[in-house]
Amino acid sequence: MRIVRFASVVLAAAAMILLSGAAQAAMKTQWIDYKQGNTALSGYLVYDDAVQGRRPGVLMIHDRSGFSAGTLEDAEMIAKLGYVVFAEDIFGKGVVPKSVPEMTDLITIYNNDRPLMRARALAGFDVLKAQPMVDPAKLASVGYCFGGTTGIELIETGAPLLGFISVHGAFRNFAPEAAKNIKGRVLILHGTEDPVAPMEELNTVISQFRAAKVDFEVNLYSGTAHAFTKPQNPSEVRADNEYKVAMTRFLKDLLGRWTSDSCGCLWRGAGWILLERRSA
Repeated sequence: MRIVRFASVVLAAAAMILLSGAAQAAMKTQWIDYKQGNTALSGYLVYDDAVQGRRPGVLMIHDRSGFSAGTLEDAEMIAKLGYVVFAEDIFGKGVVPKSVPEMTDLITIYNNDRPLMRARALAGFDVLKAQPMVDPAKLASVGYCFGGTTGIELIETGAPLLGFISVHGAFRNFAPEAAKNIKGRVLILHGTEDPVAPMEELNTVISQFRAAKVDFEVNLYSGTAHAFTKPQNPSEVRADNEYKVAMTRFLKDLLGRWTSDSCGCLWRGAGWILLERRSA
């Protein structure tokens, strides 16, 4: 067997490989009703119906917009990498804020009541774990924005997740001693110019992780503010592309399942590189 290393795959082609998944994927989506205490919740399940047997599961935690079109698209994007994805409901069934003030009011409820935030996160985790097509020993989570905060609260309960990814999350008001409960790895994908979660906040949670000897990684994107998955400038376009690559590789490493980047595509500065091709 020989390994031939070469470059030159254009961005559009690489993005197609990364996000489109298997060409014949039969993506199935469904809403699942469940409860946390007396509160009715409804989450979004996505998976490839053509795949047989159990496979890894990813719990996705929505941003402040709740179940917006973008949230559903992100869940489907991750599912196309080969996982069963359950986008859990933090706000309550049918609660979709329509304006920024409404979003702020909603997330303030949970930011100020961390036990409730953790309970909502754990309720969705239990739903994912119970799905018959999910391997309960291979679970990870991805949280966007408000979901980044919620996801850290979740892993600090000691929930049996192999890993968690925070995408432009926020990092204030965690109990410093709770980091010792984290069982899996953590990947933080963050903009250096984020006014919602400035570097000082990030440095605080890094200090907590270091003290607890958490296995973590931080990818910083220069010139990038909050919510870079809705890019507003060239730096954020780059960050939006690069976070997908980082997320894909992290999940593949954690969960040990093929993903659609198994071709070996990796973003390097100005373009994509096909790292290697093996032949007999």
